[in-house]
Amino acid sequence: MSIRLARIAQAVFLAAAALISIPAAQAAKFGDVSVFAQVPIPNGFPEGIAVRGNRVYVAGPATLGTALNGKPSRVFEYDLANGKLLRTLETEGETVFGAEHANSCLTFDGAGRLYVLNNQLGTLRFDLATEVQANYTPPYPNLRACSILSGKPCSPTPVNLPALPNDLAFDDAGNLYVTDSLQATIWKVPAGGGQPQVWFQDSRLASAYVGVNGLRLSPNRKRIFFTVTLDLLGLGHVYSLPLVASPKKTDLVEFHRYYAGAPDGIAFGASGKLYVVLALPGSNGISILNPNGSEAARIGNPLLTPLAPFDSPANLAFDGLGNALVTNHAFATGLLLPDHFQVLKVVVNDTASPLAGPIVP
Repeated sequence: MSIRLARIAQAVFLAAAALISIPAAQAAKFGDVSVFAQVPIPNGFPEGIAVRGNRVYVAGPATLGTALNGKPSRVFEYDLANGKLLRTLETEGETVFGAEHANSCLTFDGAGRLYVLNNQLGTLRFDLATEVQANYTPPYPNLRACSILSGKPCSPTPVNLPALPNDLAFDDAGNLYVTDSLQATIWKVPAGGGQPQVWFQDSRLASAYVGVNGLRLSPNRKRIFFTVTLDLLGLGHVYSLPLVASPKKTDLVEFHRYYAGAPDGIAFGASGKLYVVLALPGSNGISILNPNGSEAARIGNPLLTPLAPFDSPANLAFDGLGNALVTNHAFATGLLLPDHFQVLKVVVNDTASPLAGPIVP
């Protein structure tokens, strides 16, 4: 046999072996879930997540009980390529002993500065090159319930509850919108920072648990979409409002209703679909909504594993590679199962609809 024929025969044999006896590597498929990174304790309870360039940023802890841990809230920076923890940004200025303290969600401006919501301090701005922290807003005001106090400002809630800034997003003009989960309020902060002003309030945003929560601008920047995790009747909602100076209560439109699901963080994909994190045990996972509000798909836990891999997930961001990175908040189990404080990687075959990235003063 000539050398040329021998090589052809060898190639045919190897190809046949690959087809018959050598299993091919399975390609990742829609809905596959893996662990991208662990979130360190004692903080744990990760909430916000944002991706910029080749880095992933995760904020926490977003939970009650931090008055006893004596540890400042933190932001963790991970390598997008491998999930390796690269550095930790500790929040300065919190009262860590005897006072609840928490970081919730975070976002970037067009200059690459990181904005973090803190329940004690307001909105923080980090220069990641120098790690210098500055206050972009003062603490969010605690409003009296409108049912108790006549006059405004007040909160349309049945009882007095403290401010709980939860999620945030810029518009193209540099205004910052912030959900307040306990005061049924969406705040607006003018470009450059300063005192938050009430932008929208409604009793439909109120809750006996967590009300208005995740927030994003629509891809065309004409509307703001947001979730109500559980309303006063125990239902979850995705609502939208026109992006105008002073929306009216009659402008509020329900985009989707969850009879069980507790929607938390949201993000628009380049596909135009809205990805909604569901945080209620029994329906943990991601609900994917079509542009008309109908549900296109749902990614959740197997029936026999209600707390794995999703354990009360909180928020998500796209990695640019077809995956959604999801923070596993584990609010009910984390103290017993701290290994559930994770960032999960979920194959969704979609990328991010670009967020507004204004250059703010």
